Amino acid sequence: MPVRYTLRQLDYLVAVADTGSVAAAAERVKVSAPSISVAIGQLEAELGLALFLRRPAQGMALTQAGRQVVVQARRVLAEAERLGGLAAQIGGSVRGPLHVGCLLTFAQIVLPHLRRGFVAAHPEVEVRQRIGDQADLIAALRSARIDVALTYDLAIPPDLDFLPLVALPAYAILPADHPLAGRAGVGPAELADLPMVLLDLPLSADYFLSAFTRAGLRPRIAERTQDIGVMRSLVANGFGYSIGNIRPHGDAAPDGRPLAFVPMAGALRPMRLGLALAEGAGAVLTIRAFADHCRAAITPEAMPGLRAVPVD
Repeated sequence: MPVRYTLRQLDYLVAVADTGSVAAAAERVKVSAPSISVAIGQLEAELGLALFLRRPAQGMALTQAGRQVVVQARRVLAEAERLGGLAAQIGGSVRGPLHVGCLLTFAQIVLPHLRRGFVAAHPEVEVRQRIGDQADLIAALRSARIDVALTYDLAIPPDLDFLPLVALPAYAILPADHPLAGRAGVGPAELADLPMVLLDLPLSADYFLSAFTRAGLRPRIAERTQDIGVMRSLVANGFGYSIGNIRPHGDAAPDGRPLAFVPMAGALRPMRLGLALAEGAGAVLTIRAFADHCRAAITPEAMPGLRAVPVD
C-alpha cells in the first residue's frame, strides 16, 4: 500500500527541523502550533517512523531516520516548486515562492533595497530570504533550500552556475588617523607587521589572507570576528587594520568613529558579486525575472551603499 502524505506535512516537517521547535515552526509558516503537531504525528504514523525526539523544554531533535526523511522532503518540496514554476512559465506570469540567499557581509546593504524593488515589480512573488556565509549558501543551494544566492565568486563548485554583476576591489580598512590612511594604495608588505582584525568567515578569510601568502608573508592577526560591523568598530577604535571588499558611502564604523579605506595595491583580485544558482535554474521564469532585476539594480551607478566597478 503506497505511503500517503501531503506537501503541507512535508513543509511543516522541514520547518520544525530547521527551527528546532513546533512553536518556532508555527511562527515561520504562519499556522498554529497544534496544527503542526498534528501534521507531524500523522506523517510519523503514515511512515511508521519516529522522526523527532521530543525533549521537554529543549525542543525537537531529529532522529537518525528523521534526518534522512528531511533530506528527501526538501527534494520533494523543491520539485513541487519547480512544477509550480513551470506552470507559471507556461502561463507567462511571474508568481509563487522565491527563496533568496545572501552573503551576510553585504546583506544589510544590498538585500532590502533589492527585494523591495523586485516585489514592487512582481507582487505575486513571495520572497523568503536566508542570510549566511559562503559555505552555508552553497550547501543551501545544493539541498534546494534556496533558489538563488547573492554572493561572491568565491569557491563556487562546478555543479552551480554563477552570473557576475559587479566587481568589488579590495581595501585596507584603517583608523582615520592611521599613518597609512592617506596613501593612494597599500600592499601586504606594509601591513604584515601591524595588528590585523580578521573578518573570519568560511572561505572569505582565505581570500583576505591570500594577499600575504602569495607574497610569502604572514599577517599578525590580533582579533577575529565574523561580524563585519564589529570588525569595522574594532578598526576604528585602533585595534588594528582589516581588509574588505564592501566600502559603504559613509566612511564610518557603526559606532560613528571614522575609518579610512585604502586600495590594496595589486595584492588581491576584485571580488565579483553576482548570483549563484543550481545548474539550469535560470530557465525558471521567476528566477530569471529575479536575475534580470539584479542586473538592472546592482550596477556601479545604481546600487546604494556599494562602491563597485563593472565586471570584465
